[in-house]
Amino acid sequence: MNHEAIYALYSNVVSVDDTAGAMDKDGNKIDIDLVAVAAWVDPTAYKRQRAAEYPPMTDYLDGVVKGDQAQIDKYIADCLAVKAKYPKG
Repeated sequence: MNHEAIYALYSNVVSVDDTAGAMDKDGNKIDIDLVAVAAWVDPTAYKRQRAAEYPPMTDYLDGVVKGDQAQIDKYIADCLAVKAKYPKG
């Protein structure tokens, strides 16, 4: 069960248990549309995906310190490639 999707789609849900289901603040079970939950796409997933693939910033700083423009340009190109691979929304 995608807890993050349930919390995003149902503002009255305060807890989710894979066995018991989704509950409101009073402990009442909330009926969940599992099709909608399965179809939900995290609008911020790109942030985690990008962070995992960006090159280390030390590569950029090393290029700056050495005055190596080719290294700086490569770092920027690598970052832009990651951004293209994981676009916003």
